Parts: sequence; structure tokens; C-alpha cells
Amino acid sequence: MTTTAPRVDGRAIGLAHYASRAVLEHVLAPHGVTFLQFVTLRLASVTDGPAGETALIDGVAGTVKVDEAEVRRAIGDLHGAGLLTSEEPSGVRLTEAGRELYATAAAETTAIADRLYAGIPEGDRSVAGRVLALVTERADAELAALRK
Repeated sequence: MTTTAPRVDGRAIGLAHYASRAVLEHVLAPHGVTFLQFVTLRLASVTDGPAGETALIDGVAGTVKVDEAEVRRAIGDLHGAGLLTSEEPSGVRLTEAGRELYATAAAETTAIADRLYAGIPEGDRSVAGRVLALVTERADAELAALRK
């Protein structure tokens, strides 16, 4: 019997996204951070030196497709938790606690991702990556047109 692989479409992408995000949120919960806060920590962690707050807000909002006010709340919550600190004139920086939390949670999620992608041939992953990058690019263009 031959099994036909499902076609990639919005539903298949959404199912994979929500399943993966649920795993991530489960990993993050004991650390006391939300998905949006973790994305914010990640972007702050890859910045060499302090992150400009405006650039951080734009980066997170653009990545996750949320309102800037939600990102500002996440940044405020991270400040309140001692995971981010202000850096003059208009930047933010991970605190040592923020760096440690991010490193720990990232290691935990990397281990899970390794299990999720285990056994999937590199060629298949490359094709899927190209398709998803193209869909993302097109969806971003559609969203930009709808927002005008």
C-alpha cells in the first residue's frame, strides 16, 4: 500500500507551528516566561552590546506579528523580573539572570528540536526551509498590503 504524503498548506504549517509552540510554552512555564518574552530575550541575546529598544520592539513585533504595545508589555515584564535592564540612551541589555535563563531554556528547546527533527533527511529539511521561507515572504507582503 502506498501512502501519499500530505501537501504543505496553511493548515499543515499551522498544526506544526501550534504543536511546536505548545511544547515550547510547556518548557518555558517553569522559568516564568511567556513565548513573547522568550522571543524578546532571544533577540536581545543576539545583539552585540545593548539592543536599541525601538529596534527590539520592531524586531519582535515583525517576527511574531503582534502589536508593538504587546512587545512593550513583554519588555516591561522582563524589566520587572530582572531579566532586562535599561541601557542609556535608549537601549536594553540582558542581565546576568536574563542571560542564564535564556541559555538554559534555549538548551532545553534545542534538545527537543533535535528529537523533533531526528531522522528527517537534510534534503527534505532544505526543501521545506525554502518553501516556508517563500510562504513567509509572500505572507509578509500580503500583510503589508492589507495594513495600508
